[in-house]
Amino acid sequence: MATEDRERWEARHAAVSSAGAPDIPMPPDALRGRERLLPDGGRALDVACGRGTVAGWLAERGFVVDAVDISEAAVAAGAALVVDRGVAERVRWWRYDLDAGLPGGCAGPYDVVVCQRFRDPALYPVLAQRLAPGGLLVLTVQSVVGDEPGRFRASPGELLAAFAELTTLHHTESDGQASLLARRR
Repeated sequence: MATEDRERWEARHAAVSSAGAPDIPMPPDALRGRERLLPDGGRALDVACGRGTVAGWLAERGFVVDAVDISEAAVAAGAALVVDRGVAERVRWWRYDLDAGLPGGCAGPYDVVVCQRFRDPALYPVLAQRLAPGGLLVLTVQSVVGDEPGRFRASPGELLAAFAELTTLHHTESDGQASLLARRR
């Protein structure tokens, strides 16, 4: 990740921390209203986890979570969140630049792989490979569908094409966002 991007994320997460608003564990956007699709437990990977709200939510549901983000402030906020919620032993935090792929310790297999608001098509095959048989992929990225073009935005049909080897459970593209729920066969 470019230094300016890393600094921008660091500043953003530090500003949220100084605002003092508490983070609350919550499901990933694409899974809301579809929580029944979540496996009963196991291992989970939260890619570009930000402040750890999804990692905390998964840990509260019995998952052992690897949570990865570039921002030290975000990882620190996530670590504090899971301590407050009593599930700190269920989450392992990785401060890592995803432009280099995933950390070596995040080898999988995972029963759930989540990635919200981070798009790197080079990581798509890696995310699919990390899924255990029957594992659930939960992915939401910015999209050109219903919004302006941009370098961080997915083209129409990008997620379906990239994860064609998975069984699609739900897919949407609208209002500048694309989401995919898919299961490894």
